[in-house]
Amino acid sequence: MTKKSVGKYLKFFIKNLTKNPVLKNKKYLNKIILGDSLKMLKEIEPDSIDLTLTDPPYFLDKLDNNWQYEKVNNGKNQKVIKSLPAGMKFDRNQGVEFYKWYLEISKEIFRVLKPGGFFFSFSSPRLYHRLASAMDDAGFEIRDCFLWLYTQNQVKAMSLDHFINKLDIKKEEKDKLKEKYNGWKTPQIKSCFEPIAMGQKPTDGTFLKNMIKNNVGLVNTEVRVGDNMFPSNILAIDSINEIIDKYFLISKPSKNEKGETNGHKTVKPLEICEYIIKLTAFYREAVVLDPFIGSGTTAVAAKKLGLNYIGIDINSEYVKTSEERLAEVKKGKDKNRAIKFLNEKMGQNNMFDFVHNGKKAFSV
Repeated sequence: MTKKSVGKYLKFFIKNLTKNPVLKNKKYLNKIILGDSLKMLKEIEPDSIDLTLTDPPYFLDKLDNNWQYEKVNNGKNQKVIKSLPAGMKFDRNQGVEFYKWYLEISKEIFRVLKPGGFFFSFSSPRLYHRLASAMDDAGFEIRDCFLWLYTQNQVKAMSLDHFINKLDIKKEEKDKLKEKYNGWKTPQIKSCFEPIAMGQKPTDGTFLKNMIKNNVGLVNTEVRVGDNMFPSNILAIDSINEIIDKYFLISKPSKNEKGETNGHKTVKPLEICEYIIKLTAFYREAVVLDPFIGSGTTAVAAKKLGLNYIGIDINSEYVKTSEERLAEVKKGKDKNRAIKFLNEKMGQNNMFDFVHNGKKAFSV
């Protein structure tokens, strides 16, 4: 590298290191917005979000972006299928429609994220290919796939007895068929993991240049999971075995964590959200966006870490639940915890401290 090139880079580094990022979206900052995500995302300023973490509706059995809380949250629909209303019919067209819809969502998230910003999206195993393809086609680089492992889930496979009973044949023949196909069920294996797609908006130049300019784009390898282990893309909330527990175990959401009035069907563990945020959010004023906030776990995690958040949901009941949970978060205690997490390697009050002849020259 020539002296001219070195001088050019030094000027860039000093200019950006001493520049305080301007917070945008003040109208929506640290608020839960009631509205359609696709419409509300268009209100967010471009290149203004550090991290997006969300769990979108999966369009399974008409559980799309316009589903009604009252229709899902009632005794008649709460059958053996966890997190979904009764039925769970397989329809290839639902996957196609989901892809088209999530492509538009992903394009908006791509627009609002800073260069190098990360997009984490929970998914259903059988729709992951559609979700990841939508993110990819929107411009994201698919960096990884995280797996959330668990053991507590309902078996969704159905026996054939119900269908055999409807056949217009003699009882003896029905009994023979039941015996013949005993133990054979519809092809729905018990699901014990949930994939989380990790996409990244392309960086503006090198990783270092982008990090200095935008405060995003790298992962924090100081974060620990399980028995003080190096961060990985496997997470577990149930005690499975000695190896899994040692390397990947984190706490599952308790009833107290969810809140007494929380009727959401797919509450994500707070520790998973905190882990992802700590892994990728660098700047102490980072903004975390969740366009499908649900019961508010992403916002609660961001607030507990002392960061900013923006949440969106079309369901007024969930907006209310999110606001109630956020109101219970203690700012002081959790703020101190966040400052420790963000500044233990960077100085107590500043992102970087520049030292000259043993004395602090200036801070940014």
